[in-house]
Amino acid sequence: MAARVAAEAGGGDTLPLLDDLMPWSVRPLRTGRPWVTAPDAASLRARWDLLARSEGAEQERLFRPSRSRTPLTPAAALPGTSTGTSAFARDPGPYPEPVRILHGPFDEQWLIPDHRLLDAARPELWRVADGHQLFAVEHGSVPRDSGPALSATTLLPDGHSPAGRPGRIRPLYRRPGGREPNLAPGLAALLTARYGVPVSAESVLAWILAAALPSPAGPLVPLPADGDLWAEGVQLGQELLRIQLRGARGGERPRLPGGRRPYVRAAVRARPDGLRYDADEEAIVLGEGRVSPVPVEAWDFRVSGVRMLELWVERRTATAEGLAALGPRGWPQERTSELLELVTVLALLAGLRPRQRALRNRLEQAGTLTRDGLRSAGLIPVPASARLPASVLDHQEEGPEGQFALL
Repeated sequence: MAARVAAEAGGGDTLPLLDDLMPWSVRPLRTGRPWVTAPDAASLRARWDLLARSEGAEQERLFRPSRSRTPLTPAAALPGTSTGTSAFARDPGPYPEPVRILHGPFDEQWLIPDHRLLDAARPELWRVADGHQLFAVEHGSVPRDSGPALSATTLLPDGHSPAGRPGRIRPLYRRPGGREPNLAPGLAALLTARYGVPVSAESVLAWILAAALPSPAGPLVPLPADGDLWAEGVQLGQELLRIQLRGARGGERPRLPGGRRPYVRAAVRARPDGLRYDADEEAIVLGEGRVSPVPVEAWDFRVSGVRMLELWVERRTATAEGLAALGPRGWPQERTSELLELVTVLALLAGLRPRQRALRNRLEQAGTLTRDGLRSAGLIPVPASARLPASVLDHQEEGPEGQFALL
């Protein structure tokens, strides 16, 4: 079914689109310059300090101006932050503590949360990012893509796509505090009546993680007629969500069973000049460093056709210029710990793929709710207001040059 459905460019009157079920979405962040993000926070502080000390043409060169941002561009503070709002060249202000973000699928990095440095920071996402929020991040579709259609995170996601075809970012809640689910009006009530059990926003997200299929029009989400199949898919999706959250919201950090946990067999002592996979030893080899066991399923885990472990290492070893070149001289020990966790996450997700395939095979034989069915039930098209951000301004936000923003 997956191959047939993915070939249908528009979704048409077949399976519902994720866009039908979670109508409010935000485009990916556009930073405009690579040096505002880094795998480690210390590098960002060094880059900020150098930029703040520089002046004139040198500062402009380091800054890397764009049409949206230059050192002379004032900008409003991002919601929840306290940063300078005057032009950086005139008054950099204090260094803002970096925030943890999800840089594309499965890559946790750091970002300087200063709106003057970011071309399109998507403030509407920052307004709803709190301890209750979950973000669904579309990966973008490529031909013959067998990877996951989306992932979920508690971190602020930048929505970057490995294949250069970014999807959308969909917050699960439209307001802070886990209020007002970002679901098509009436969807939860319809599914509750259909399955005979309460259907929450998080159970809908869990089902989507388990069952969504990539397509050129965006993820497709089959909704079963059978309540038992729904319960099975929600349980599977909850396991996928737990792994992807990596211990956030009071959960346990993902771990593989004893004997399968990856270990450092030889330390990475300098910035590695190459990466390869030793299939016989189930080992990742980084220069003189060696990590094993790494299941082949984790090594070959791909999103939008791109192998995640290769991309993760490439981002940490590629040659950079300007401020982006400021970073660790070697390979920090904590970076190896992050690599071990990423291997664990990918191995666990790959281990659940047989259950996802079985679920999808059962869905192929079962009755499903089509887009026509959603129309008949009055759920689509959704009201225009459901596709717009809610008004969540319960505090003052500082606008450019210190003026307060009026929303």
